Amino acid sequence: MSNLLPQSCLRQFARSSLRTGAASARPGSAFALPLRTQPFSTTSPTQSRKGSAPITIPPEVSLKFIDLPVVSVRGNAEEAPKVAIEVSGPLGKMTLKVPPFVNIEHDEALRKATLSVQDREIKHQRAMWGTMRSHLQNYVLGVSEGHICILSMVGVGYRATIESQATTVKSQFKGQKFVSLKVGYSHPIELPVPWGVKASTPQPTRILLESVNKEVVTQFAAEIREWRKPEPYKGKGIFVNGETIRLKAKKIR
Repeated sequence: MSNLLPQSCLRQFARSSLRTGAASARPGSAFALPLRTQPFSTTSPTQSRKGSAPITIPPEVSLKFIDLPVVSVRGNAEEAPKVAIEVSGPLGKMTLKVPPFVNIEHDEALRKATLSVQDREIKHQRAMWGTMRSHLQNYVLGVSEGHICILSMVGVGYRATIESQATTVKSQFKGQKFVSLKVGYSHPIELPVPWGVKASTPQPTRILLESVNKEVVTQFAAEIREWRKPEPYKGKGIFVNGETIRLKAKKIR
């Protein structure tokens, strides 16, 4: 005789175990399993400390606080900026509007600037804390050293030139330059250089963008990249600041 149980006994045992497990999982059951409160990650949750990190002010950069005039705004008038910071340096001057719940302390002796918010428990203030700190850091670096974007063009026949005149677009201000791209289209591609941005081509396949404002120069670089985004099969396209792309395997039938 075999020592194995009949199949009918195995089915009955499986059904009874499933019923017992379902009953134990009910919230009102006396044998309910405790809910797992331990997260998947063993690392303790911590908040970013970027907003509270002090900003080093170079000796050639100066900060000036300006009171903004009171104007009527729609929506939440309590969050309308009342103070602005004028950041001046050897490369230019920029003004940053500060929300009323953000406080900036400038220690002229230590050449440090520290940001804080009124209530850290409010999610919006906590989010703007690090954002305003990054904006001020970019302004300080912009007026002292400047921001650059290097675009590399990879492809057969891809090249760019800087022109003083354009045939497809009109100039928005006097002395405006235009970036002319040849990236495989049948029509000319001419992009006007924004105000405050200096464009040059050290090589036919390289575009160098320089500006005091990081937001403007990176936005213009993104507009140029839109004409030929890097593709993953041949690795062709316009790459920004050492951007790389992982090549995919070609499908061979």
